[in-house]
Amino acid sequence: MAWRGLHISRAAHLSLDHGRIKIRQLDEEGSEPLFFPLEDAAWIIVDNTRSTLSARLISSCMEAGTPIVFSDQRHNPCGMALPFHQHYAQTQVSRAQLALSAPFRKRMWTLIVQAKIRGQAENLRLVQHKDAPALAILAKKVQSGDPTNVEARAARYYWSRLFDHFVRADEEDIRNALLNYGYACVRASIARAVVAVGFLPSVGLHHDGRFNPFNLVDDLIEPFRPVIDWAVVEHLRTREKNENELSLEDRQQMAAILTRDLVMDKEQLSLLHATERMADSLRRAAEARDPKQLLFPEGW
Repeated sequence: MAWRGLHISRAAHLSLDHGRIKIRQLDEEGSEPLFFPLEDAAWIIVDNTRSTLSARLISSCMEAGTPIVFSDQRHNPCGMALPFHQHYAQTQVSRAQLALSAPFRKRMWTLIVQAKIRGQAENLRLVQHKDAPALAILAKKVQSGDPTNVEARAARYYWSRLFDHFVRADEEDIRNALLNYGYACVRASIARAVVAVGFLPSVGLHHDGRFNPFNLVDDLIEPFRPVIDWAVVEHLRTREKNENELSLEDRQQMAAILTRDLVMDKEQLSLLHATERMADSLRRAAEARDPKQLLFPEGW
């Protein structure tokens, strides 16, 4: 079972060799290649624009359900290769997904936003901020479909208290770079999970971008964002403050978020497996028309 990730930070050629990912370093001529079992790979991040992958390896990754995330020259994730039509009951699940009524989707979105705000309140509690209880109360004010946009109000309240002098849209702030890298890694994991259970990732519950192939993924990542936020808080405590750009260690730490433990349905499991459990719970909720079957992260 896939349980760990592969992060390619140096120029390399990746190919398939007897069920293993063969990694040949391009800047070390004559060096012995490295091998990584394909069956162990839950995700691959290609974090070097000089790296190359064989078509056979890409095809095998798609068959194995292993997403490949590509980064640009600034080491920001910029794209992803994702398998499709993997699930044995793809048609049945996608029909159930497409048949969800507007009221049902609004109810699901309400639960998602509430879970996200509860997670944000938990982070404020962890940093011992006195306003954590007030944010938790705000979660209870989310109405069906969040017509009054409590999510945005909670975000403004949350960010100004989690970090000092912080603007979420500031691209020059290293904290935003760390957050975005972590979000991209978890987004890849959720995309992998929703495809694996038979969903169409472009059909969302709330997000409905015409040109967005991952609307459903962008719905389901919301309750996981506070987990990533907290990982950034912890990383910043030991990080060299004079670094203004993402270092290799930064990127590795953010990619490793998928191996962090959290609690879901009173069980401790990795974030990677939590995305799988959440996707499967959404399938059950959609087929049973029961929003309460949807599972969320509960503690980290």
